[in-house]
Amino acid sequence: MSSVATNPSSILPLELVDKCIGSRIHIIMKSDKEIVGTLLGFDDFVNMVLEDVTEFENTSEGRRVTKLDQILLNGNNIAMLVPGSEYPFKIQLVVYCDDSV
Repeated sequence: MSSVATNPSSILPLELVDKCIGSRIHIIMKSDKEIVGTLLGFDDFVNMVLEDVTEFENTSEGRRVTKLDQILLNGNNIAMLVPGSEYPFKIQLVVYCDDSV
């Protein structure tokens, strides 16, 4: 008999991704791309099948937006997943300085 206590509020990363199947998900890639789509499925390597996809790519000419019906996304290139998020973030760097030093 195991005496290991489990915390019911803890969740493993793949369990969280599994709960997102059928929902919209925002994916920030390691490159200058962000992808928003409906998650259809994934594997242990977090390779994902998405449908109704919008790809946002930052280029020197500005932001390029591409619509795709369905994609297979290589999980090796994913930096962050945001469940339930519909649009790409506008990420801002904020630096706080303390001049009392």
